Amino acid sequence: MSTRAEFRTHQLKRLQAAADETQAASESLMATLFKTSFWQQAKSIGITVSSPFEVATAPIIAAAHAANKAVFLPRVMPKRQMVFLPDPGHKQLVKSAFGIPEPAYQANLVEPAPDLLIVPGIGFSLADKYRIGFGGGYYDRFLAKYPGHTLTLVPPVMAFPQPDWPVERFDVPIETLILANGDII
Repeated sequence: MSTRAEFRTHQLKRLQAAADETQAASESLMATLFKTSFWQQAKSIGITVSSPFEVATAPIIAAAHAANKAVFLPRVMPKRQMVFLPDPGHKQLVKSAFGIPEPAYQANLVEPAPDLLIVPGIGFSLADKYRIGFGGGYYDRFLAKYPGHTLTLVPPVMAFPQPDWPVERFDVPIETLILANGDII
């Protein structure tokens, strides 16, 4: 088993090489998401703005708005913390230090617990639902205190039978994984 850093380096190359495959899987992943009770019952969702090699989130954000769901996007904060703020619209987002579009910070608009959190990552273990992200620990810190439902959309390149990375004591498993073949685990 490789270290977390080694896994990330190798996996990011795989993700970039499989970007077209991931985008092709996005439609079936979204179709399955929209059929889940988690999605249907959620009045608010937390979701990130995707990069080109992740499952496309713009259509999910648009569908949430169309269904009158409140949409919250993450914003990184000092001390590796993260908060969710209302989606102000694509043109109002600002780039984080990591180059990720996020809302401007307004303390009075922070949403501590959207009903459904669609969690990003670069690898997901099908056996135990652990994830590995980009390495900042922002999501694990947030998930440690998050009381709502967690779900992720897993294209083939991100699915691993067992974790190919070391699972740490602070890692928080995801409640529900949706796979490109329509399986929900």
